[in-house]
Amino acid sequence: MTKSKHQAVGVDIGGTGVKAALVDVRTGELLSDRVKLPTPEGGEPDAIRDAVVELVERLEAPEGTPIGVTFPAIVRHGRTMSAANVSKAWIGLEAERLFEQALGRDIHFVNDADAAGFAEDHYGAAKDAAGLVIMTTLGTGIGGAFIYNGVLIPNAELGHLEIDGHDAESRASNRAREREELSWEAWAERLQRYYTHLEFLFSPDLFVVGGGVSKSSELFLPLLTLDTPIVPAKLRNNAGIIGAAALARGV
Repeated sequence: MTKSKHQAVGVDIGGTGVKAALVDVRTGELLSDRVKLPTPEGGEPDAIRDAVVELVERLEAPEGTPIGVTFPAIVRHGRTMSAANVSKAWIGLEAERLFEQALGRDIHFVNDADAAGFAEDHYGAAKDAAGLVIMTTLGTGIGGAFIYNGVLIPNAELGHLEIDGHDAESRASNRAREREELSWEAWAERLQRYYTHLEFLFSPDLFVVGGGVSKSSELFLPLLTLDTPIVPAKLRNNAGIIGAAALARGV
């Protein structure tokens, strides 16, 4: 049996679902089944808080187990400064305190893309990578995370870089590909522009590409020509849970 000092709970809050599991932070493996609830309609703070409490109770983690919680927003000092696919009531809210009071303990509260990037750096596609790793998630928008020599640099809103007069995610996200019915080749041209710009600005050592479309990475990543290695994410839908748990345990 894994000792409790290596366990933590990860909770990943998204626009459509809230999911959680107990994680072995030495390996990044789930120690429990993943439990999930639909995100309450309207995404109001109290309703999401109650869903998180229910999921944590279902896991029956040992008393004192650290808890990490992700959220799809800019998170500054425990406060949510934006809101994606949830109620605007989150903007400016003391969200970390909201969850801590409901759970009766301290938590680690973090942006969802940051948690996923941290997980990929420690357990996934960027494990053992040195220097600057940039993870991007290609989905409804474009999420981003910076990890430098294993240390997370939070709140990199890489989808909102302006390229050719447009928010990058309005042209290069997976939603844009689907909305405009772009071929993989046409979409890759936009991704080329996007990743070339990131490469110029930040000189990373590795790009990791996440989001559901990364399952089809062989259809578009080989079409890109970059100086920086670029690889698909490995942890899929568990990345946020694993990263939240690892950050909560102070890995």
